[in-house]
Amino acid sequence: NNCPYTVWAAASPGGGRRLDRGQSWTLNVAPGTAMARIWGRTDCNFDSSGRGRCATGDCGALECKGWGVPPNTLAEYALNQFGNMDFIDISLVDGFNIPMDFSPTTGRCRGIRCTADINGQCPRELRVPSGCNNPCTVFKTNEYCCTNGQGSCGPTNFSKFFKTRCPDAYSYPQDDP
Repeated sequence: NNCPYTVWAAASPGGGRRLDRGQSWTLNVAPGTAMARIWGRTDCNFDSSGRGRCATGDCGALECKGWGVPPNTLAEYALNQFGNMDFIDISLVDGFNIPMDFSPTTGRCRGIRCTADINGQCPRELRVPSGCNNPCTVFKTNEYCCTNGQGSCGPTNFSKFFKTRCPDAYSYPQDDP
């Protein structure tokens, strides 16, 4: 955690844990893991059994069993996929809550990041306390969610807001290069 505040890290698979500034968490995941994600939660309170709530990225517990509630910045990965390759990305399709830097520790992939002040610049329509929603979460239309299948949507002013600030990140569901 390189943020100046505590982040409650979450991973699926992997669970979750509190990370104070300067702390890290090593995830050991099985080869072939696909559709995995890591995200940070903010302003969390948990009881002694690990039940609780977070302002952003909430999953209802310290140890997440599913995915977090938007807005949350996502690091996604799939290991040993097509041609035995690993894939990583940062996604803002569930919005933005904290800066993210996602760097593999081995191999030839370059690190990717989204460290812009998106919360401070978030459009009024997308703004929530401690985060910035993706327009799909707010408006729930094909224009923003791409629900009508491949090629049914394109960049919007909102997705361009995210993409301009974080060019490494997915800004809408069909934002494939």
